[in-house]
Amino acid sequence: MAMSMAVVRPSPFLGDIDFGLGGLSCRKHFLIPNHTSRIKALFWQPKKPVEPPEMYLSLNNFTLTKIHTKEESSETEKAKKISVSVVSSILEVPSSDWDACSLDATGVQQFNPFLSHGFLSSLEESGSAIKETGWLPRHIVAYDEDKNIMGVIPLYLKSHSYVPGPRILLRNTSYKDQVFDILVSAMKDLAIKFEVSSLHITFSSEQEWNALKGKGFLQRTGMQYHWKNRNYKNFDDFLMDMKQSKRKNIRQERKKIPAQNLTMKRLRGYEIKAKHWDTFYTFYRNTTDNKWGTPYLTREFFHMMGSKMEDHVMLIVAEEGEEVVAGALNLIGGDTIYGRLWGCLPRVYYPSLHFEACYYQAIEAAIELNLEKVEAGAQGEHKIQRGYLPVTTYSCHYLLDEGFRQVIGNFLSRETDQVKLVTELIKDSGPFKDGII
Repeated sequence: MAMSMAVVRPSPFLGDIDFGLGGLSCRKHFLIPNHTSRIKALFWQPKKPVEPPEMYLSLNNFTLTKIHTKEESSETEKAKKISVSVVSSILEVPSSDWDACSLDATGVQQFNPFLSHGFLSSLEESGSAIKETGWLPRHIVAYDEDKNIMGVIPLYLKSHSYVPGPRILLRNTSYKDQVFDILVSAMKDLAIKFEVSSLHITFSSEQEWNALKGKGFLQRTGMQYHWKNRNYKNFDDFLMDMKQSKRKNIRQERKKIPAQNLTMKRLRGYEIKAKHWDTFYTFYRNTTDNKWGTPYLTREFFHMMGSKMEDHVMLIVAEEGEEVVAGALNLIGGDTIYGRLWGCLPRVYYPSLHFEACYYQAIEAAIELNLEKVEAGAQGEHKIQRGYLPVTTYSCHYLLDEGFRQVIGNFLSRETDQVKLVTELIKDSGPFKDGII
């Protein structure tokens, strides 16, 4: 979802330390004796709560080098000044300025709802992304001398959200590359001032990934499963691209929904009422409780997000009679449907309902809305036979300790080769007919 800086504390009970990377922040990993081929992760909490570092409101001031066109005169152009500051809440940044940076970074066609002021402010205002939940907002903002915002970075200090896309959000100006360099430098300075172990830019764009390599960041690749719209007219049109056995399996799964007296509905914007969010929050808690997860999203978050983001939110629900028994939360971007959360009533099991709500309904919606793809979240090899294929994801990691950086760099180099191999093998043995992909 955004960038993070990790605070880690050593354990007095453990000896040799090695590092591994995973998720949104860095953790210390430990090699278990006589099991050197596997890495085991041990997490711990300090005896006293970690106090937030002193707040540095102003990081530095910079002068930009003017890029002249043939029509401009260097004698009449004043050098542009940039100041970089840190804010403790996204509410300190006007939503119009933040969203202008986000839209310039992605383009309207590839608008990413997870980078919007509406989504991020809902996390903070609802108490979901705050110090007490392990997410301390420390967003970086770059201003020019007229107080125009030139770029922003959603940044969180973590003491203990996976969506590919840009993480350094810049206005589309002639100074764009220079502002990028300034913000990256500001992040690294902030990591040193806060005395954190590492800085992580997760699920970045490939362009950012390449640009940050030369700035001391380690590169990592991963894999997600996405569905691609090949100009399908309807769901059956999509099925005709599948191998016969996979096509038959999907049709059989979908037939189970009406056979269980279930009705599927896709709700957007004003169609989603407060009662729907209250019910979905119950589903969300059931999922996190059953999976030993942490329910960091509050009930208020869903209400706020729905109100602020309106038609960018799609809630897929399953009804049995008049009762909503399951739901899947999706956000709609410029060319993508992002599926993220799923839940259902705890008392009964509905065969194939998860596949219908999370995958098939999202595919139908993408076809109807003429969107390019569906990103159904992390993990899940079971998505492959349902038309979701692996794509490469990118992340960058800056470790302040040179020794750890070298060790992890060696591991990431080997891991990248393995990720590439697995991706190619899955595509070669995928669910589509020959010649489709």
